[in-house]
Amino acid sequence: VGYDNITAIISGHLGLGALALLCVAKFTSWVVALGSGTSGGTLAPLFTIGGALGGVLGIAVASWWPVLGVDPRLAALVGMAAMFAGSSRALMTSIVFAFETTQQVHGFLPLLAGCAAAYLVSGLLMKRTIMTEKIERRGVRVPSEYSDDYLDRFTTGEVCTREVVTLRVDQRLADVLQWFVSGDTRAHHEGFPVVDAQDHLVGVLTRRDLLAPKQDPEQRLARLICRPPAVVNENHSLREAADHMVDCDASLLVVVEAGDPRRIVGVINRIDLLKAHSRRLYEARVSRRHLFGTGRE
Repeated sequence: VGYDNITAIISGHLGLGALALLCVAKFTSWVVALGSGTSGGTLAPLFTIGGALGGVLGIAVASWWPVLGVDPRLAALVGMAAMFAGSSRALMTSIVFAFETTQQVHGFLPLLAGCAAAYLVSGLLMKRTIMTEKIERRGVRVPSEYSDDYLDRFTTGEVCTREVVTLRVDQRLADVLQWFVSGDTRAHHEGFPVVDAQDHLVGVLTRRDLLAPKQDPEQRLARLICRPPAVVNENHSLREAADHMVDCDASLLVVVEAGDPRRIVGVINRIDLLKAHSRRLYEARVSRRHLFGTGRE
């Protein structure tokens, strides 16, 4: 397994040449084992490679810049923990494990800095961790990043369409059908809130409801409303709106005032949710351009 080698590395018993040879040899054998599908382990190889690499860098820095006072043994400990933190993205586990097994109080801050740096670099350069790579290749998606829900940043009142085309409960179906074929651009919507004489929300009718065959064209729209409208408060987040849209199996939500649930503020549909996501994609492209210098937005 190589635990004797790990002990020798962090104890300073190996020289520069032995550390370099151990790092290269262990890395090569481990790559062959993983590439062939053999169970070669992950913990001990990562510790060996990271510790040897940290020891090499520690010896180099101590030789070239002795004024910095770098201890190669401490550098090996930080390299061992940082390698594991970057590969597995288990930040606190790596720090606590290295600190607990060595009891080196002076190594706590270097461990924190090294593991945090490895964690951030891993998050930028790797989509998956070594712990989840095989699972991903089997077709199971394992989220490896922690980020806030973008849709939770915005309220429905900020995103909704406020130019709402409404219908009246006392309108005849024949008048609405004639309006559909009149060429009015406002008649091209897929759903229409229906209001009463006081502009209070009564229900929602879609084009499918209005164009359904075998309906009496002389009947009033109030008779076509067969279910309560799907509504959200103007202070609700877009995430809550999306969840409610799925629960209600609705393509259109009516946004109402916080103080008066019968007063319409606007409407929100699936296209509005996709537009909110387009801003997230734009910000991600701009961020990637600044980080990696791709020159594209």
